[in-house]
Amino acid sequence: MSESMLKMWISIAGMGLMAFAMIAIYFSRYKIKLKFLKVITAIIAYLCLIIGGIIMVFVVFTGPTGN
Repeated sequence: MSESMLKMWISIAGMGLMAFAMIAIYFSRYKIKLKFLKVITAIIAYLCLIIGGIIMVFVVFTGPTGN
């Protein structure tokens, strides 16, 4: 697998984590009634958001690939 394809899949994973975080934060704020489950969902969502952001920064700052 070429470096370009690998970076593409890594960036898609980062976008997927951010999309999951968006949906999970929405559910934890507005749909889930149990306090314990709200907290757990929010923690997982924010961790996914942070990891997704780090992945996006990595992809952007590693620059273009050759070929």
